[in-house]
Parts: sequence; structure tokens; C-alpha cells
Amino acid sequence: MIIKFLKINEKAVMPSFAHATDAGIDVCSVEDAIIKARSFLTISTGLVAIIPKGFEIQVRSRSGLAAKHGVFVLNGVGTIDCGYQGELKVVLANFSDVDYKINIGDRIAQLVVSKLQKVNIVESFVIKHKSKRGIGGFGSTGK
Repeated sequence: MIIKFLKINEKAVMPSFAHATDAGIDVCSVEDAIIKARSFLTISTGLVAIIPKGFEIQVRSRSGLAAKHGVFVLNGVGTIDCGYQGELKVVLANFSDVDYKINIGDRIAQLVVSKLQKVNIVESFVIKHKSKRGIGGFGSTGK
């Protein structure tokens, strides 16, 4: 499989795997920025992804940024659909009490390519499947 990236900013760095066996492709910032403590900011990558039909790119946090600095992708996992043709941007949140500086070229997130499962949506009027959990919701498993 090939995912093509178009650089739309001269400071853009082509995404890359840090290790051959990694699932996530590191993506970098094209701007210097400061994410204030307990705040969030959208960071530009200067890249456009050309995603084949039937696939998506998931934008995920870098574990080191999250564990060491409390900086993570705000919406958990961002989704970039194959039809999106704009710049890839990453919304980073700083959950710490200290401002965090992003420099041009810093790795800010990782991209994971996923194959989509075709799903047909059908309205149902009854639920025939019964389970022990039922409609208990959050915490209903007892832990």
C-alpha cells in the first residue's frame, strides 16, 4: 500500500516510521508554538495526505509526549477520511500545569492507516439479543 503526502509548506517534514516495525507514522510541526498549561492548540503539519478509497488515517497521541509532558491529541483519535483534501492539522491538549513549547520539526503525533469495513445501516424496531449487562451503561460490569 502507498500513502502519498503533498508538502504544502516548505518547512514540512515527510512523515516516517521511527522503526521498521512501528504501526504509527510520526508527523511533525511546521510551526513554533506554545501550548499553554491546561489549554489546547491546533498545530499545522504542512502536509496533505492522499488516502486511497476504503482507508482512513487515524491521528493518535505520541506516548512520550503524553507520559512525559501531559500533551496529547485532544479528541483521542482523530479521523482523516479519504475524501479530505486539506492540510493535516493536529489539535494538541496540554493537561499539565506547565506551558509546552513546540518547535518546527518536532514530532507531534502519529498517523495509523486503517482499512475500513463496509457497513450497511438498517433501522431496527426491536432488540432481540439479551445480555447480562443489559442497559446498565457506564460501570455496569462492576469494576
